[in-house]
Amino acid sequence: MSFDSLQELRRAATILPAGDDAAAAAVARRQETLTKPMGSLGRLETAVAWLARWQGRNMPQLDRVKVVVFAGSHGVTAQGVSAYPAEVTGQMVQNFAAGGAAINQLSRVAGAELAVIPLEVDRPTADFTRQPAMSEADFLAAVRAGWEAVDGDVDLICFGEMGIGNTTAAAALSAALFGGETASWTGRGTGVDDAGLQRKVAAIDRARALHGGRIGDPLRVASALGGRELAAILGGTLAARQLGVPVLLDGFVCTAAVAPLAKLHPAGLAHTLAAHVSAEAGHRGLLGALGLQPLLDLGMRLGEGSGACLAVNILRSALECHRGMASFSEAGVSEK
Repeated sequence: MSFDSLQELRRAATILPAGDDAAAAAVARRQETLTKPMGSLGRLETAVAWLARWQGRNMPQLDRVKVVVFAGSHGVTAQGVSAYPAEVTGQMVQNFAAGGAAINQLSRVAGAELAVIPLEVDRPTADFTRQPAMSEADFLAAVRAGWEAVDGDVDLICFGEMGIGNTTAAAALSAALFGGETASWTGRGTGVDDAGLQRKVAAIDRARALHGGRIGDPLRVASALGGRELAAILGGTLAARQLGVPVLLDGFVCTAAVAPLAKLHPAGLAHTLAAHVSAEAGHRGLLGALGLQPLLDLGMRLGEGSGACLAVNILRSALECHRGMASFSEAGVSEK
């Protein structure tokens, strides 16, 4: 998809394929026959139905799972909003390539293919306290990069991110889209001290005042307050919907990145599942605003797609129960 204008992107985000109700119903019927009390596996049962609905298969599969980590640099780091210097973004991209990051280990355990895509990490976005983070052209280029990273042959995709300063972008984006006090959306990110947290809140307040005229347009908000990696996650999540690939959402940054899709279409995130709720201050409130219930709550705040990767293992367990358990008649077990 070329996405030559925001209007073209907006159209793509408002004309979305529905899921396969028949496939989800087939899963529900099979669940009723398995050797367990009905509903006793809780969300493991509904998770399999969700996979079936968005894969369009009566018996879903997880033969090919992919984790895509986008990396981007943020000009707002000039405001002292992070505990780490901006050059850590590029250094972590090298660490991913060397296999030394948490996501390298977690993706291997989850049986997932890992791809890391740096997005002009040597050219930070503009400082959004002074001007929009991205021009329309830059924003659309990042959205296209995300779209092109999605392969329709995968069964499930997890998005991750790396970008010093991007929890500031996520908090600013969440505040602009859903309102409320800036402080309620803003956490310590990489571990800033009290003074750093105050700088972070002040920077977001200045950005909200500067870009307030964009509030009615979720895509213009995303270009003004987001980052390239957030835009790519938005593009990838939209591509996954069009290609029939369910998406596991990671933490605060990833969820904020796709929030504009929910603003543009009431079912814009129906093909996504919240993998976990992170320890970052705004994530639980953002999930609530989006009507998403997380699978895991482990106090994590790493990013990189780490929480989503852990949830892959939950989905694999759910699917193995669904397709491997015997029915009451097969096992010779008396039904209720």
